[in-house]
Amino acid sequence: MKITNISDVFFDLDHTLWDFDKNSEITFGKILSNYHPSVQITEFIEKYVPINQACWKLYQFDKITHEELRYNRLKESFDAIDYVITDAQIAVIAEDYLTHLPDNNHLFDGAFEVLDYLNERYNLHIITNGFAAVQDRKIKNAQLEDYFLTITNSELAGVKKPNPVIFEYALDLAKAKKENSIMIGDSLEADVEGALNIGLDAIFFNESNVKVASNIKQVNHLLELKKYL
Repeated sequence: MKITNISDVFFDLDHTLWDFDKNSEITFGKILSNYHPSVQITEFIEKYVPINQACWKLYQFDKITHEELRYNRLKESFDAIDYVITDAQIAVIAEDYLTHLPDNNHLFDGAFEVLDYLNERYNLHIITNGFAAVQDRKIKNAQLEDYFLTITNSELAGVKKPNPVIFEYALDLAKAKKENSIMIGDSLEADVEGALNIGLDAIFFNESNVKVASNIKQVNHLLELKKYL
């Protein structure tokens, strides 16, 4: 069912447009093959993905710092595969990871097609919890920057989604009204509930097809956004 009152569309970046898991796996594959070739990449990634998600959730609610996030997700992943590694070695991997992650630019299927479609009809924006310098490079390297009028990150806003302040900050930056705007993202808690809690409509990018309440607008593929917008 088409939503008729929208002028501004806000996207999350990681896991919504930018295929974080695929790009992350490629990056770790290169780094670990250079520094720690005995590590089985598949086994490492299998442990890393849920650990990273758990660490990001703690970071999202200010329960750990940026530095703790960078360290913990790696230390816990190596511990999970029983691989002995020093803190100094982890620091090198953490730095190289953030340096090289934006060099990989896989987007979710349909990303450019849906952005071309939406860009003709709406003002497009990004709201991301990611680190500013890294996110800016991802957007530029993936050739996304021409689509978006504004980019709000948690460092600019001083808080992270789902804090209402970041949504208000993004709306102000975009000179958009919440009643004429909508948020699209992969996190029910950070993107969807965060937006809905301030009266901003939202669509859940449910690529993993998890079960959600019937009142939540959702799509399983980016091109399905056309049925709403």
